This record gives sequence, C-alpha cells and structure tokens, in this order.
Amino acid sequence: MFPDLVVEVAGPLACFTRPELKVERVSYPVMSPSAATGVLEAIFWKPEFQYVVRAIEVLAPIEWTSIRRNEVKSVITAGEVAALRKNPGRRYDVETDRDQRNSMLLRDVHYRIRAQIVLTERGQGQREEKYREQLRRRVDKGACFAQPFLGCREFSASFGPQTDATPISRDEDLGVMLHSIAYPASGGEQYRWFHAQLDQGVLKVPKRPLGASEVAMPAGSGWRADGDQAG
Repeated sequence: MFPDLVVEVAGPLACFTRPELKVERVSYPVMSPSAATGVLEAIFWKPEFQYVVRAIEVLAPIEWTSIRRNEVKSVITAGEVAALRKNPGRRYDVETDRDQRNSMLLRDVHYRIRAQIVLTERGQGQREEKYREQLRRRVDKGACFAQPFLGCREFSASFGPQTDATPISRDEDLGVMLHSIAYPASGGEQYRWFHAQLDQGVLKVPKRPLGASEVAMPAGSGWRADGDQAG
C-alpha cells in the first residue's frame, strides 16, 4: 500500500559477522537484513510495529581490510551473571580471558536500505502512516534513540535521507546469508537464512526465509550471534 521507506547509512568500517565462523570475525560482503533492521530500530522503534527489509542497495565498492582486536574467549552465561550479583566478592578477570583475534572487515561502506513497516498484534487499530512519518522526520533531522552501528558497536554509522548515489554495477552469488534471528519462548536463538544474490548492486530480501529443511546446519555447534546488533 505504501512506497518503501528509504534510509542511507555509511561508515568507515563495518563487520556484519557471519555466525557460522566462530573463532575469528569475518564479515559478509554486504550488509545483512538483520543488521539493516538494527540500524532502523536504533533510529526509531515502537513495540506496535516491526520493520521488514525489502532490499539493500550497495552504493560504494566492496573493499576489505583486516585488523586485530582484543576480545574475550568465553561467553558469560545467565547463571554466571546471577552468581556475580549474588556474591559481590566474586569477580570476572578479563585479563586472563582476553585474546587477540583477527577480523576481516569492510571499509568505506555506503548502503541504501529499503523497508516497510508491519503492525504487530499490539499495534492493531493504529495508523501505520504515523509511524512512517515519525521515522522520516527523525532521519531528516539526524535524530536517533541510540547511535546506529554497522555490525559491531565500535563501528558507528552516519545516516540520512536518500541521495542521488546509484548502486554499484556488480552481480554476485553471495550464497546463504543470515536473514534474521528468532528468539523462541523456549529460549536460545534460532537462525533463519536465505539465498542472497547481488543483482547490479542490489540485494533483494525475500519476506520469508528458507525452511529448516532447506538449510543443512551442523548439530551441536553452539553457534551464536556476536552479542552486538545482529550482523
């Protein structure tokens, strides 16, 4: 019923981490739909609606760089957090858990996100137009609830309305890409995938991801997102 909402984002560095690569971070060559949703939600979000990313246009050449970053080797669990709160004398020593790892990043990125707003059950009876206009006003003014970032929190993103930039002339089969992450009531994370294809610099995102039987995933791998905005 409505034209796509359009937001452009850019930054000097980005890392849209591939969840299947567990030890060292390697970025997808293009922003993932879940990362694009995270950028939009940082600008404007209400529980009455959710964003559906329809396409991501690549407006700058795909360039790579690598850096070494200090990270921790383990992931703190909810049980450990509870134990730390219960016992003030208990400490987590980050120095003994620190590790230096290589990261393959994208540099000088520029994307155009095209998305729609879909009302949730909580938003039934509301007018979708008011949320669309609120997003547009915030984008025009450069206002946001939280600083948007490009995959990892240290890679801040600038954003604004649509410009005259055109997508790059590049066709590429990107293989299976992360579509979104679901959080079932039973707990944990459920990854959802789609077959990504870059067509003249445009990544079109299907509304529905691949079914569980259409993607072969190793059992018991313990894969997880990087803990930042879903990348």
